[in-house]
Amino acid sequence: MSHIYFFSGPCGCGKSTLVEAFAKHLVNDEGRRQVYLIHGDDFHQGFVETDDKGDFFVGGQAADTVAWEEILRFNWECIIDVADKALARGLDVVIDYVIEDELPLVAALAKKHGAMLHYVVLTASEEAIRQRITHRGDVDLIDRAIFLKHKLEAMPENQGHLLDNTGLTVEAEIAGAGDGKFIVNNL
Repeated sequence: MSHIYFFSGPCGCGKSTLVEAFAKHLVNDEGRRQVYLIHGDDFHQGFVETDDKGDFFVGGQAADTVAWEEILRFNWECIIDVADKALARGLDVVIDYVIEDELPLVAALAKKHGAMLHYVVLTASEEAIRQRITHRGDVDLIDRAIFLKHKLEAMPENQGHLLDNTGLTVEAEIAGAGDGKFIVNNL
């Protein structure tokens, strides 16, 4: 049986750091021959925009830009398509990206492939998120991250899937994420 390990959570909660280590753990410690790792932000970073937006605004919106909703839709199409191809080849898939309303898409993909879906929503204290984002130099993301933290923690479908990693080592996060309590049984 194939597995999809999906790690969601706000910016600054350590998704990318954890999924890198978790994928290596699956291969090195659990004997998986290979897993396919998908960082959702890689698709988002494909949209390259000008640094100088001053002369590019028309009617309050940047000219020749793709709306955020369309970027998000595109990113999700890419994530699902790539994961679909990896699962079709019998690979387990490890994904990190923020799930707000898209869990049914991932669940449908798991069902299509008869894969087990593991869903972990990382969170951390507000202070830890602020420190992590500040340390990496993305202070403009702090408000969005705190908003997402509260939104994701309050969503009914995320109850039982939250992993607060404040003060945890990556090894402790791997142990917590891999203990079987994050399996999605029905959606």
